[in-house]
Amino acid sequence: MKRIDAILRNAMLLATTAAILVILALDLTFSLVDELRDTNAGYSTGDALAHVLWTMPGSVYELLPFAALGGALIGLGVLASRNELIVMRGAGVSTARILFAVLKPTLAIMLLGLLLGEYIAPPLERQAESRRAALRGADAAATLEQGAWYKSGDEFIHINAISPDGTELLGVSRYQTDGGGRLRAASFAERARHIPDPQAPFWRLRQVRESRFEGDAVVAADYPEQDWRVDLSPELLGVLLIDPDQQSISGLWRMAAFMAAEGLDSAPYFLAFWKKLLQPLATLALVLVAASFVFGPLREATMGFRIFVALSVGLGFTIVQRMMEPVSLLFGFPPPLAAATPILLLALLGVFLLRRAN
Repeated sequence: MKRIDAILRNAMLLATTAAILVILALDLTFSLVDELRDTNAGYSTGDALAHVLWTMPGSVYELLPFAALGGALIGLGVLASRNELIVMRGAGVSTARILFAVLKPTLAIMLLGLLLGEYIAPPLERQAESRRAALRGADAAATLEQGAWYKSGDEFIHINAISPDGTELLGVSRYQTDGGGRLRAASFAERARHIPDPQAPFWRLRQVRESRFEGDAVVAADYPEQDWRVDLSPELLGVLLIDPDQQSISGLWRMAAFMAAEGLDSAPYFLAFWKKLLQPLATLALVLVAASFVFGPLREATMGFRIFVALSVGLGFTIVQRMMEPVSLLFGFPPPLAAATPILLLALLGVFLLRRAN
């Protein structure tokens, strides 16, 4: 049995590695073309290439489930084409035992995905986004092209760039309201640094330009430094730097809790949290479907047709996932249910096809 396990494991891992390399090459090419559109005097082609390479682990993390699907479908398909699976079953090895041997390397792929998504990809994404924002110009006032908006109490904040550790901010625009939607003051600081005061940590703003609206008059003032006390910790800002789909599981939970505490819409972050938390199960379900195809309708199929099926299944699964996101947000479905539904449907399809094959 060890020999059979080794054959199945090697076929699975070799095909998965080939699939991830091919998919990653295509993804990097399109990502680089897209990134080159944002180049300017400060952000060169070399900087765009460096950004794409920094974000490559995040791309691997996102593509890993589909690479496992292709690896299982192609790897087992090669063995089926060589009649090796028939020999194994003729020797008394059950379909369930073969499937168990295929799922062993799948567990390693799932563990790799967790490590990439939690500890490796998010820090590199933060570093890449911070570097890109600084190079593209972080000393200008708020624009729609870069940075992000946040809300803390009655203050709306736009930050052009955040250092990877969250302790330094570049291009901080602040809009203070009276709680009823009327603007009281607007200011812009070229940079801010976190001061870890043991009693009450705060931010020290530098080169501040402020305009206060007092009745019908506008009072302008400049300050070389200004202390800013706001409930935004460096840890939270390190999470806010990147999009929800690129954040770690723990970071998404912190962000969702922060949004809920501020009375903002936290549903997208909770949905992204559950989607990433359940990604290992999605990988498992995709491999299950791939194995059911090989033992069932694709037993005698050509390699090209198997690749086509892998692409179709991956695309279909992605479409259902993307459809569940707006459906959940519009109709108020619980985020765990919205994230788990496509995985459950895929797993049921795999079990159904395996039972038909037997």
